[in-house]
Amino acid sequence: MPFESYKNSRILVTGGAGFIGSHLCERLLDAGAEVVSADNYFTGSRRNIAHLIANPLFEAVRHDVTFPLYIEVDAIFNLACPASPIHYQRDPVQTTKTSVHGAINMLGLAKRLKARIFQASTSEVYGDPLIHPQTEDYWGNVNPIGIRSCYDEGKRCAETLFFDYWRQHGLPIKVARIFNTYGPRMQPNDGRVVSSFIVQALKGEPITVFGDGGQTRSFCYVDDLVEAILRLMVTNEDVTGPINLGNNSEFTIRELAEKVIELTGSRSKLVFKPLPQDDPRQRQPDLAKAKAALNWEPKVALEDGLKETIAYFKHSLEIA
Repeated sequence: MPFESYKNSRILVTGGAGFIGSHLCERLLDAGAEVVSADNYFTGSRRNIAHLIANPLFEAVRHDVTFPLYIEVDAIFNLACPASPIHYQRDPVQTTKTSVHGAINMLGLAKRLKARIFQASTSEVYGDPLIHPQTEDYWGNVNPIGIRSCYDEGKRCAETLFFDYWRQHGLPIKVARIFNTYGPRMQPNDGRVVSSFIVQALKGEPITVFGDGGQTRSFCYVDDLVEAILRLMVTNEDVTGPINLGNNSEFTIRELAEKVIELTGSRSKLVFKPLPQDDPRQRQPDLAKAKAALNWEPKVALEDGLKETIAYFKHSLEIA
């Protein structure tokens, strides 16, 4: 039966206590769904979903997706995986297992249930891209044996599995390649550029810029991203993806640092350090496919999203 509405549906969100997962759980509940969050709390936090616990339609399950999960649901959002270099490089073997074994287990569950399944892939599948902006038909420029490979290649393998389940078993899949996303509930120590800059600026510490700061990123506010994910999941079954989701407004890392200093009123100075291995020089999504298939485009300007994120970190870090 086609999956057409979240209302009165039972939805599984793996990685539901994570940054993006917790926002997704919240929106699904608002849409009238019953939501089960499965998370092993390796990078997710109970604090992210604490405000949802009292909702009788919400259930939090401690579970690692590298092991099978036996549950009855109507649809699955697979977001489970550490997503920042600091976290996914802490245990690279487990990161690969989470992407690959996790995909196998969730696809097996979806196959048994005949349920629609969403895969949170990543712009990292493009590696250090040789084309700009990145379109979905670009195969990428990825180092298969580098320190980022556990995440990059793990997600690429997960995409392979999803499309093979679609071709071999007719499983209804949705694959999104998520570009840099930011907003409230990011972890202060995740090493991502937005959270790092904001925390350093609020504490009055030097802001660490890797390389010369000329490398570019495109930053999408979490509310925009979740809206796109929700729209993708209810598209017709012939819309499988992969579809780029993010914001196509491109900024240099130095511009971001200067904007954070301005919005926080910080006296922090920039300090420059060598660029990490395999760090991409450019990252910008081509959103033509998303606009056509989802009738969606990001709405939140970087300055507005940063203000919300700064307010969140001020509160969570208890900075006056």
